[in-house]
Amino acid sequence: MDTTTEKPPQHRVVVIGGGFGGLYTAKALRRAPVEVTLIDKRNFHLFQPLLYQVATGTLSPADISSPLRSILSRSKNTSVLMEEVADIDPDRQIVKLREQELPYDTLIVATGVSHHYFGNEHWKDHAPGLKTVEDALEMRRRIFMAFEAAEKETDPEKRKAWLTFVVVGGGPTGVELAGAIAELAYNTLKEDFRSIDTTETRILLLEGLDRILPPYSPDLSAKAEETLTARGVTVQTKTKVTNIADQVVTIERESGVEQIPSQTILWAAGVKASAMGEVLAKKAGASLDRSGRVIVEPDLSLPNHPNIFVIGDLAHFAHQSDKPLPGVAPVAMQQGEYVAKLIQKRFQDKTLPAFSYFEVGSLAVIGQNAAVVDLGFIRFSGIIAWFVWVVAHIYYLIEFDSKLIVMIQWGWNYFTRHRGARLITHREAVRQPPEEKMQVTTEEKMPVEV
Repeated sequence: MDTTTEKPPQHRVVVIGGGFGGLYTAKALRRAPVEVTLIDKRNFHLFQPLLYQVATGTLSPADISSPLRSILSRSKNTSVLMEEVADIDPDRQIVKLREQELPYDTLIVATGVSHHYFGNEHWKDHAPGLKTVEDALEMRRRIFMAFEAAEKETDPEKRKAWLTFVVVGGGPTGVELAGAIAELAYNTLKEDFRSIDTTETRILLLEGLDRILPPYSPDLSAKAEETLTARGVTVQTKTKVTNIADQVVTIERESGVEQIPSQTILWAAGVKASAMGEVLAKKAGASLDRSGRVIVEPDLSLPNHPNIFVIGDLAHFAHQSDKPLPGVAPVAMQQGEYVAKLIQKRFQDKTLPAFSYFEVGSLAVIGQNAAVVDLGFIRFSGIIAWFVWVVAHIYYLIEFDSKLIVMIQWGWNYFTRHRGARLITHREAVRQPPEEKMQVTTEEKMPVEV
């Protein structure tokens, strides 16, 4: 008589997205009695808060990226698939990939956000955003190519356009980009060229609201603007971008309409949810906010689908205060760990209290020795804030070798003011103006409060 019994199949957890939310979920389930499958279009986790340093030549992409398989190699219950999700079927509990179907018992969606041009998608080629490695390399190419082109340009007006940098959006990314370009122009590159004076570079930071860094307190916003201005950045608030075409930015202010010729326009104005938000709305009945983010329950699940969770930037979680949680890495990390605990509690027919975000503070760097920090109970700026920013970012880097490399690179840059990752790569070596000018009708233009 055969007395052997088959083991019941383990609970299958599918995680879509290898960013902070998805990765921290998978790591927290390392010792759980589950089978985890992490799906991502890339084979690496990207530390997005430091992308602007790749764009401005301080770091290389590998310094802020870690292979997902390497990070999760010791999680023996976890498989990694480099794939793209095409659809989901909540009734059959199936994730549809391009060439196969993957069953799940619990689904976690953490696919983040992308650039938002507020209905002006034709601006994308003129003003790249900053969400991926490719975005950062394209920005780096445009920034350093601008100085190279200016060195060869003999026409004063055309040279001025090459040395004019416009950053659209005064949030943390815009502030960090503007500050880093100022550091390049007024310090790093000032002895490198013979025909141009890089200190004549004009850097404009445009913001639609009445102050930069809107999520921060007014005093920190004011301090950030003061520091940027002292470092050569022109901050223009209450400014609407009405058009971007043919290397010209058209803006509208209280004083009137102005056109700014610029060969380098960088977008840091807004984000929209990934396409998975629409998939969840269509297939799982999820509700979306104006940005396409998924409105979730207090435990981060979907109404009527308690086994589907949405976390990170894609989630609209407004149960803790009168506004949604910000799209920052610590939120995604804490949500990932919460969902992992909740899954394990459910095995015991238990649950957890509603998710509650523990505020770790807000940080934005303006340049070397300059940052603003809001820890809730205290706010400060200057070199101490910059040091706190450095420590926090080193701490949150995923792997030890990344932490060590970035520490060494930052230390070298601090004392020498040199940036070693200033290679001009990606696409053609010299960017030519488009052969066919884009025609935009009045109806197609949409003013943007950045």
